[in-house]
Amino acid sequence: MYIRYGVADKIATITLDRPEVANAQNGELLDELDVAWSRAAADDEVAVIVLRGEGKHFSAGHDLRGSSSAESEKVTLERIYRNESRRYLDYSLRWRNVPKPSIAAVQGRCIAGGLLLCWPCDLIVAAEDALFSDPVVLMGIGGVEYHGHTWELGARKAKEILFTGRAVTAHEAEQVGMVNMVVPRGQLDAQSRALAARIARMPAFGLRQAKRAVNQTLDVQGFYAAIQSVFDVHATGHGNALSVNGNAVLLGLDGMKQAIE
Repeated sequence: MYIRYGVADKIATITLDRPEVANAQNGELLDELDVAWSRAAADDEVAVIVLRGEGKHFSAGHDLRGSSSAESEKVTLERIYRNESRRYLDYSLRWRNVPKPSIAAVQGRCIAGGLLLCWPCDLIVAAEDALFSDPVVLMGIGGVEYHGHTWELGARKAKEILFTGRAVTAHEAEQVGMVNMVVPRGQLDAQSRALAARIARMPAFGLRQAKRAVNQTLDVQGFYAAIQSVFDVHATGHGNALSVNGNAVLLGLDGMKQAIE
């Protein structure tokens, strides 16, 4: 089990529980996470969902070593596309559209695939040491599967972090509106839960409608269509990696490790 789940005082807490590898995401973790989200969405006793990561880091992103281990299976663009469409794009969109307020509590590193976990949440509380990055261009791919970059950061800042691979600090993220508040590391859980408790006192139907109003406005502005189309742009990076290197996962892996370290 890679996910812990608990409910208290109308708050469902979902915890990424793979701290020995900085909560890197293999397929099993993501499938368990989706089950936890669905469980919280269906529970009438849950008003607010809090997503957090155990240990030093929120998430180091996709477990690239783990995903490349099945050498007996032929790696094809179709196979990559099918898996990423389900576990990365579809899961993230489903979590984004759960009709209950959600809060991501982020500490330490939040790298690439980690963004696919926090960006779908309605609010983000970041510890002062939080660093958000997407160094996937090092793999010859134009960013992670769920392209929230432009919406979360604005066009120029999105280009900067993609072009350079550098991390955005918690305070930078707060300045551009990606993060709602920055708190001392030791207060992250308490502050996130206090925010959730305040929201949980609001009428459930009002919260549902408020969330729908904001999300639907973004969709009218093109969010959903952009997310879908940029996923296909992402897939062309995998296609190029396969044609050049024969292995889309390992291309740029050493560079990714350097960016993480």
